[in-house]
Amino acid sequence: MNRRNVSLLLALCVSARAALVWAHDFWLQPNEYWTDSNAPNFMTLQVGHGPARQRSPIPARRIRHFALIAPDGARVDLRPQLQLGQPGSDANFRFEKPGSSLLLLQTDDRAQTHLPALRFNDYLEAEGLTPALEQRTRLHSMAADGSERYSRCAKSILQIGPFEAGPHSNVSKPVGFPLEIVPEVNPYDVSRSTSLPIRVIYFGRPLAGALVKLTNLQQDAAPFEVHRTDGEGRAQFSVPNSGTWLLNVIWTKPLPRTDEVDFETVFSSLSFGFPSARP
Repeated sequence: MNRRNVSLLLALCVSARAALVWAHDFWLQPNEYWTDSNAPNFMTLQVGHGPARQRSPIPARRIRHFALIAPDGARVDLRPQLQLGQPGSDANFRFEKPGSSLLLLQTDDRAQTHLPALRFNDYLEAEGLTPALEQRTRLHSMAADGSERYSRCAKSILQIGPFEAGPHSNVSKPVGFPLEIVPEVNPYDVSRSTSLPIRVIYFGRPLAGALVKLTNLQQDAAPFEVHRTDGEGRAQFSVPNSGTWLLNVIWTKPLPRTDEVDFETVFSSLSFGFPSARP
């Protein structure tokens, strides 16, 4: 096999591996992340990246929570606003107060993944899921098929009016998801320059060693930046003050051998975006 064919084969392998991994990425995509009025807003649930990107086909029965945390900290149940699969949007809602709000969605854990050994191992390695890799190595099961059940947690940061127009500290507080990315500064605060420090929380505690990816949603064929969290669950990204962005992280834990699957996994995302012109 000549060098050109070898390079092509390697590229195809990387592409297939990326498609497998990114097929799990899930996030909330409002039609506007930052607006200057309380006009109605619309949202779709997105999954995948690049050519594999599409609206999520998740059924309403699997969505446990869909809510908005207002700038003053009040939580509003938005489940009645869900309209999954409708043309153009999966939900509609309205901003009521200036400042930063959080849009939240959490699914149940009834979805399952069952993969042949090679694909499962590739997925674990690509996502940095060391608890699963260590378990499979310890049990000498790297050659066995792998399985997991999983849930998804997604947050979006929404802004009405200028950043200074209302409260925004709620953005930097955990909301109680099993796994979540918490920005330590509001990304809409332009005084941060381009530095965005984040912390990953897993069941209420900082998570060390998690692989966090930052993706430019306008050029989403590959991550823009990737970092592992340190011993305190922290990582730092360089995010320009323009565009639309997605941070996502995955973590897992082994289950008893008596369970029907091997691992319990949580996928978590945080999305936000800047207007083309500042309100």
